[in-house]
Parts: sequence; structure tokens; C-alpha cells
Amino acid sequence: MKFLEIAGKDLRAEFRTKQMLNSMMIFALLVIVIFSFAFGNEASIFIQGINKKVVDLLAPGILWIAFTFAGMLGLSRSFASEKEEGCLEGLKLCPVDRSDIYNGKVLSNAVLMFLMEIITIPVFAVLFSYDIKNITGMLLVVVLGTFGFIFVGTLLSALAVNTRTREILLPVILFPVLLPVILSAVTATGTMLASGEISDIAGELQILAVYDIIFFIVAQLVFEYTIED
Repeated sequence: MKFLEIAGKDLRAEFRTKQMLNSMMIFALLVIVIFSFAFGNEASIFIQGINKKVVDLLAPGILWIAFTFAGMLGLSRSFASEKEEGCLEGLKLCPVDRSDIYNGKVLSNAVLMFLMEIITIPVFAVLFSYDIKNITGMLLVVVLGTFGFIFVGTLLSALAVNTRTREILLPVILFPVLLPVILSAVTATGTMLASGEISDIAGELQILAVYDIIFFIVAQLVFEYTIED
């Protein structure tokens, strides 16, 4: 269970400053608020007169734009902060399996992502006048989609950390790989916001679950090679 110690170390360091968590939350909320002004519906307290069907088509994408770009802030610093402080070499010298380093980073990144999403979703629901009735279905979509994002993002963050342009390189290599997650999550979220049933998104949930399993296993196998100099 060494990965729990690594995750705990990262979370303690983050909660002392709350630098990344605050940045992620502020970014996500800004995205939601800005789009609420641009694409608010007739029930919104901000804007009148935009067709609700158009908003229903756009809203799931807006929510996942907020999640992915805010999450990118955390992922970009996941290994960069270790590299800058010289701690990455220390982690590599620890008598633990390299996969424990990956799992610890996944856990700490997931905690920050879920904290950000817990704040963002209620604000999104209020500003876009949604009454999310199927909480279970929405929770499944968010959890599976977030883990897919974290599994791939943590691996590629480790891969990009040794490059000079890691902040630019990470989004370039990450978003093409994330397409199945984003497309499935946006589609499933739209169905849940429209008060659909879980059975209506069975296909999307299967895609997300299979994606998560495949990339988690792949990351366990190749992570030790990604953090080599």
C-alpha cells in the first residue's frame, strides 16, 4: 500500500497551499459562468431568449470542457513540481515498485478532480437551470469519465515531464487519446441531464469502463519506462 503514502504526501503538500485546487476550481467555475452568459436558457437568471434545445445540446460539452481543462492544470503540475524540486529522483530511488508511484499520483489527482467536480456540478445545474433527477446515472458517468481522464493524463504527464515544453506538449498528446472518453461522457451526460435512464447510456458506460480498464493496465506495464531520463 505504498501508493497511499505517496498520495498522502501529495495531498498534504497541496492542502497546505491549496494552490492547484483553487486554480482548478476557479477555472472550472469561470468556464461555467462565462458559458452561462453566452448560452443561457429562458429559465436562466442571466439571459433570456436562447432556445432551450440549443442549450441542451451545448451544456454537456460545456461541463466537460470545464472538467478537462481544469483537470489539465492539475495534471501538468503532477510531476512537474516533483521534477523542479528534485523529488522525482528521490521517488525513483524509493524501494517501491514504479507502479506504486503511478497509483499514488492517480489517487491524489483523482481526489483533486472530484473535489473540483463536487463544487462545479451544483453551480452548473443552477446557472443552466437543470434539475438532475438521475443522480446515480450522472455519478457513474462523472466517475468513469474522470478516471479515464486521470489514468491517461497521469501517464502522459510523466512522459512529458522531461521535455522543455511539457505544458504545451501534454495537451497536444493527451486530447487525441481522450476522444473516446470525452465523446462518450458528453453523450451520456446529455442523456442524464434530459432525465434519461441508466439503460439509455449502457453503451457509453461500457465504452468508458473498457477504456478505463485498458489504460489502467497499460499504465501499470509501461509507467516505469515513461519516467526514465
